[in-house]
Amino acid sequence: MATKYRQITLKDTFSNCQDLFMDESPSFFQLLDEHFDIQEFIPLVFTNAFYQQLGRKRTYPLTGFLSALILQKIFSIPSDSLLILFLSLCKELRDFCGFSKVPDAPLFTRFRQNFEPFIELMFRQMVDFTEPICQLIDSSLAQILTFDTSGIELFVAENNPKTLNSLIKRLKAFYKDKPDVDPYKMAYGLMPSQAASCPDAKQQYINGHFCYADKFGLLANGLGIVRDIVFLDDAFKANHPEIPVEKKSDSPEEDRTISDSAALKPILSDFFKAHPDFHPDTFLGDAAFDSADIYGFLKNDFGFQKALIPYNPRNESTLERVGYNGYGYPTCPKDSSLDMKYCGVTKEKGRSDRVKWCCPKVHMVKGQYVCDCKEPCTTAKKGRTTYTYENMDFRMFPGIQRDSSEWNDLYKIRTSIERAINPFKLNMCVAGKRTRNHATTKADVFLAGIASQLTVIVAHRMNQHEYIRSLKPLVA
Repeated sequence: MATKYRQITLKDTFSNCQDLFMDESPSFFQLLDEHFDIQEFIPLVFTNAFYQQLGRKRTYPLTGFLSALILQKIFSIPSDSLLILFLSLCKELRDFCGFSKVPDAPLFTRFRQNFEPFIELMFRQMVDFTEPICQLIDSSLAQILTFDTSGIELFVAENNPKTLNSLIKRLKAFYKDKPDVDPYKMAYGLMPSQAASCPDAKQQYINGHFCYADKFGLLANGLGIVRDIVFLDDAFKANHPEIPVEKKSDSPEEDRTISDSAALKPILSDFFKAHPDFHPDTFLGDAAFDSADIYGFLKNDFGFQKALIPYNPRNESTLERVGYNGYGYPTCPKDSSLDMKYCGVTKEKGRSDRVKWCCPKVHMVKGQYVCDCKEPCTTAKKGRTTYTYENMDFRMFPGIQRDSSEWNDLYKIRTSIERAINPFKLNMCVAGKRTRNHATTKADVFLAGIASQLTVIVAHRMNQHEYIRSLKPLVA
């Protein structure tokens, strides 16, 4: 029997939220009053900046704006207009926020844009407050750090499918007599690298497709609790000139405006400077981080004892693996008693320095390479070559045996980063907003981060740690 699907409408969303506020809001607000005081977590500089900007008493309090916008994230209210409607209908909500009357939509927008740096500061201070809670809940999971990047698609013309489709249609018509021309690849190359209306909307690969998005990196612990949020914008790149300048190529497969691996080191550096008391000992990452440089700074610069990163197929040869002797020198794949010959150090731009090793049975005869091996392991005229590099030992044995049951069980925790990102974008309705403003987007993401920290605090103070990732079950 075929399953029938029903389209979710705005009416359904409104009805569900209305029921939640009308039926359960008093108990929810009482819950927050008992276990959370937002004034406790507002930085003093935030308060001063908010009330000094006008030089007179404000009609709407700072705690009111923050409470309303945080509740908007917790209850998945997708737009400011719907939030204002709930504020108008629900007296308990207005009283909790301290509003004598409901602010207009432009006031919420200006609040995000004008005070975005202070919202970010408030988030970072709450991270410091929740770290001991995470250690108390499960110290082993709190010692794990995971990293990933994502992005918020902005409301720009270039994200409209009609823009790309119309270009592809014109290219197909123009090159209809040239079957070797790929109109899709050409259309990608002709699209601008950033949106005309918003320089922060860069063309990049996000969520399985190319789009124009505001990209950010996110650190989370093994509990799935967010530890840091960093937007990879022009200001971030200006503060970290070591990040290579990205150049758009003609191949969509090769383009990743700021790769995960390039952004990891500066993000970790800023994170540990801001939180010197944090000492995670295990890093979990995907195969994009499988490089000698990354293993090196994870161990030497940041003190990670374990780095669970799967081998990247692009770094692995399809040929038979070489062996290693007691000194760590590579040996012939066919005969482990034969050490390969040292051939100097290879230096390439954009790659770590490597020591080159050549086949021990290859020699020069009249200017030509000759291999005396009866069963050569490669068809190359120069014979088999391989490379070793610094931190190779940590890559081969990153604190735990690869492919063991312990490795597999521990690496499963890496999905906690996905469980941290998805609620931000979907449950807290950060994605899909009709905005192209960079400051507004940043403020929304950091407000979602504040809501996640609030959830941890309330769940801990209620002694119900099973709800540290979602506050909704607490009011059910």
